[in-house]
Amino acid sequence: MANLDHLIAASQADFSACEDMPALENAKAKYLGKTGLLTEALKGLGKLSAEERPAAGAAINVVKQAIEAALNARREAILNAVQAKQLAQESIDVTLPARAQSQGGLHPVTLTLQRIETLFHSIGFEVATGPEIETDFYNFTALNIPENHPARAMHDTFYVDDANVLRTHTSPVQIHYMENKEPPLKIIAPGRVYRVDSDATHSPMFHQVEGLWVDENVSFANLKGVVQDFLQKFFERDDLTVRFRPSFFPFTEPSAEMDMSWNGGWLEIGGCGMVHPEVFKHVNIDSEKYRGFAFGLGVERLAMLRYGVNDLRHFFNNDLRFLQQFNK
Repeated sequence: MANLDHLIAASQADFSACEDMPALENAKAKYLGKTGLLTEALKGLGKLSAEERPAAGAAINVVKQAIEAALNARREAILNAVQAKQLAQESIDVTLPARAQSQGGLHPVTLTLQRIETLFHSIGFEVATGPEIETDFYNFTALNIPENHPARAMHDTFYVDDANVLRTHTSPVQIHYMENKEPPLKIIAPGRVYRVDSDATHSPMFHQVEGLWVDENVSFANLKGVVQDFLQKFFERDDLTVRFRPSFFPFTEPSAEMDMSWNGGWLEIGGCGMVHPEVFKHVNIDSEKYRGFAFGLGVERLAMLRYGVNDLRHFFNNDLRFLQQFNK
């Protein structure tokens, strides 16, 4: 029991030498652990007489309290030092200039749609819209698409139920418009469309813009002039030329595929033709008096060419590194 006072001084020295919490815990075990020096002193109480035991126990408690006080003081000092170091490392210089607040921008497909609408509006076309869920009649029948046409198949079309589909083109907008307006008509119908397809150049959801001009003296020559003028202005290239290859669409006759000159070759850009008399019959327009042409262009295709994008999926992956390139 004579060495108890010495334990206080020894523990204080050991605790002061500790630089971190693991070292302090080791020093604590030396004195207060199961085999520590103070614990051994407590075990020695059993060897004392009944008269000596109370005074010795009280003396050991005093020493224990002094060691615990030294331990707590060193623990607090170490924690304060760690916190001060962390604060110094994480300090902020409030005099530094602030980062500029980033501003979002329009999606490249939206920018393309706006450009398309502006250019067609400049030559007298109005913008028409319609529902994305269409009946079988408006999506197929009114456009002279027969019951057995492949476009109606499940592997091409998303069916909502037996009578309704997600529209596969924006041509139904033309039908709605012709039902409610008298010629002359001059519209474009931009919007989302849906088809069962997905790869680097196709998406199950994409955008189309379709045009319609109905009047008494409209001809295929007008169609060629409108398409070529639009593409030259859209790509800002006066040397861009367009060719028309004979094709077939149920809702136009004659029909043609449109190609434009691009990088020394030809690139397919859409389909077109003169409105079929059967389509006029469904909307009660006299095909003997009025003629019209229609055309369809893929918006994502135009955006990919204008901005040099080689994979359609970039438009829908929501990668900010890609989208921030189009911020204005």
